[in-house]
Amino acid sequence: MSQMLPSLQAPLKIGTRGSPLALAQAHETRTRLAAAFDLPEQAFDIVVIKTTGDRVLDRPLKEIGGKGLFTKEIEDAMLSGDIDIAVHSMKDMPVDQPAGLVLDCYLPREDVRDVFVSPAIAGLSDLPQGAVVGTSSLRRRAQLLFRRPDLNVVEFRGNVQTRLKKLDDGVAMATFLAMAGLNRLGMAHVARGAISPDDMLPAVAQGAIGIERRADDNRAEMMLAAIHDTETGQRLAAERAFLAALDGSCETPIGGLAELDQGVLRLRGEILRTDGSDCIADEMRGPVADGPEMGRTLAAALLARAGSGFFAV
Repeated sequence: MSQMLPSLQAPLKIGTRGSPLALAQAHETRTRLAAAFDLPEQAFDIVVIKTTGDRVLDRPLKEIGGKGLFTKEIEDAMLSGDIDIAVHSMKDMPVDQPAGLVLDCYLPREDVRDVFVSPAIAGLSDLPQGAVVGTSSLRRRAQLLFRRPDLNVVEFRGNVQTRLKKLDDGVAMATFLAMAGLNRLGMAHVARGAISPDDMLPAVAQGAIGIERRADDNRAEMMLAAIHDTETGQRLAAERAFLAALDGSCETPIGGLAELDQGVLRLRGEILRTDGSDCIADEMRGPVADGPEMGRTLAAALLARAGSGFFAV
């Protein structure tokens, strides 16, 4: 096996976006692989790839193509052999993989919750009438407007540091971020408070890191199997089946969360009108092995209740 492992002379190339959070996730992947195979971290090269989603920051994602804009260039680099594996935030990942690529390795999931962030306001309920709140997420926008239709929600793209600067500059009074990202950046102190999934259901796969590889790369398959977290994989199998059945994209406000307790899976899901005027939510419980089927069943139930035209607003 030692002949298969990467070395200082022939390092394993890890592809990633270039934001501080993306780099933190790539470093965590490198650290886990190095520890699993007793290799120096220098046996791994982190290769930064700029995606269209990173370059175009002045327009909403839905106007420039959706979530695949954070992954396409990285996946192209893997298919061409420029990198060996790719590290992704799973909530950015489309549900379908390009031919020749496989996504079957997940690191242990971080905190799934959203957090309220503001320089001066303690929490969502403390925001004054008509307050400006920034977010680039259609889900968060719809969830906020469902609870507080008086708020003025504005587009707020960029990495964590960019969004915090926008708050300091007064572009908005508050925003919402993922607790997982702040934890990985060592910036948990930025959060005014975490929001329970009972109050704000997170994005599907929020808090999870996925590592993609070529389907025919036996070395990558073997190495990634050593750091795969089974429970995270089981939870995401249910959540992503739910998302796939809803044909989820950046143009559809969707929340979903699977939780495991002694082999029993609880799957919650919701769909919202884009203007926040309606929210349809439900949940299911069952054996963990039934997770993907539960995801599809829950999606079908929500769509049946929504009826045609639900997402037209």
